Amino acid sequence: MPSIPQHLPRLTLIAALCFNFGAHAADDRDSLFGDDIPTAPSKPAAGGSGIKGFVQFELARTTATPDHWSKMRTRADLSSQGKLGDGLKWKLGARFDYDAVYGINDFYNSDVEKNQRFNATLRENYLDYSAGNWDFRFGKQNVVWGEMVGMFFADVVSARDLREFILPDFDQMRIPQWAARAEYFADDFHAELLWIPVASYDNIGKPGAEFYPYPLSKDFSAQYKQELRPERNAENMNYGLRLSTLKNGWDISGFYYRSTDTNPTFYRDIVFAPTPTFVFQARHDRIHQFGSTLAKDFGDVVLKAEAVYTRGRNFTVLNAMDSDGVTPQNTLDWAAGLDFTLPADTRLNVQLFQRQFFNFNEDIIPDRRENGYSLLLNNKFFNNWEAQALFISSTNRPDWLFRPRLTWSFERNWRLLVGADVFKGPPLGMFGRYDQQDRVYSEIRYSF
Repeated sequence: MPSIPQHLPRLTLIAALCFNFGAHAADDRDSLFGDDIPTAPSKPAAGGSGIKGFVQFELARTTATPDHWSKMRTRADLSSQGKLGDGLKWKLGARFDYDAVYGINDFYNSDVEKNQRFNATLRENYLDYSAGNWDFRFGKQNVVWGEMVGMFFADVVSARDLREFILPDFDQMRIPQWAARAEYFADDFHAELLWIPVASYDNIGKPGAEFYPYPLSKDFSAQYKQELRPERNAENMNYGLRLSTLKNGWDISGFYYRSTDTNPTFYRDIVFAPTPTFVFQARHDRIHQFGSTLAKDFGDVVLKAEAVYTRGRNFTVLNAMDSDGVTPQNTLDWAAGLDFTLPADTRLNVQLFQRQFFNFNEDIIPDRRENGYSLLLNNKFFNNWEAQALFISSTNRPDWLFRPRLTWSFERNWRLLVGADVFKGPPLGMFGRYDQQDRVYSEIRYSF
């Protein structure tokens, strides 16, 4: 019986094979790099605020061998909002993508082209109703419970578009959920009840795409079945409760969330004839999550921390004798960061994070404790220029991502951006598995 070589290192970052990285709060409309793009005022429509959004063109070239154009995408993101009466508000939003890169080369297979060439998707579409201390929101919406820089930890509710890994702006990655949400406010206390009858799940794309999350090195002989999405029934509904308070400047929250995991786990079978082959299928586990967040502003320094305990999620094992290639593991993810405001319009963010496995199985890819850190340096200069670099790395092994970029806001509502994404690490590492996807890119956006 074939087996996976035992000399392969135990690899991965904090969220190996499950991408449980955290993000900025959606309400801030901040990107991974802290962008806050101003929008031009629109002429109000009757009972609304007109159409707002942006149109942008994104160009990327993968520099690894063989080098190739990997993105020529035009994106239009449109939304409108307004009032229907006292205490009743609405919002409608949609996005349209067309990627011309699939028309100029045959680098990608037909499944990838069908999945990524043209997309039309609903964004946030909901009704808001206020009554006394209660706010209610019904419809497709983002629910953001975490706001660490560059990574997802307590941000467990929204699904994500992972077809470009964690490289896009996080407010662009989030896939809203069809949900009913009730919020109660009283002095410094805030309670939030959430029910998701029909869940959305992460979009991981198709095998052959630039950032498809292969569960093993692409050097292995493997086949991939169609992803198995949960049935839409009462057993797969998601629900949660979040409580928070603000005392003496300390913003503290705790939550419980019961859900079908937005991110899939790759279950495995082995076919021996005519050639031994791994057969993988992405499935979604039913999980429990208990979490907490805190934040404190100390003037020029802001402290933020998050922790999430997850029970019921499965992880890939490297033991070919295992019947389905996965094992359940209970984990604790935590992150703590300091954000420094420095002279000369400079910002420095430093974060430490860890994943700990409590019922550790020696056959999984990560170590019992996976540790990492991130550094973000941002500087604004010449009024309309901004330089920035983000570095995220494991401390268990040399596995890292480096993202320098330069932004020029050359006219009102216009932005030009150039940057690079550099991956380094072993073949099964969180970043090392994309070692052949290093790229340079540019983007031009008009906001309105």
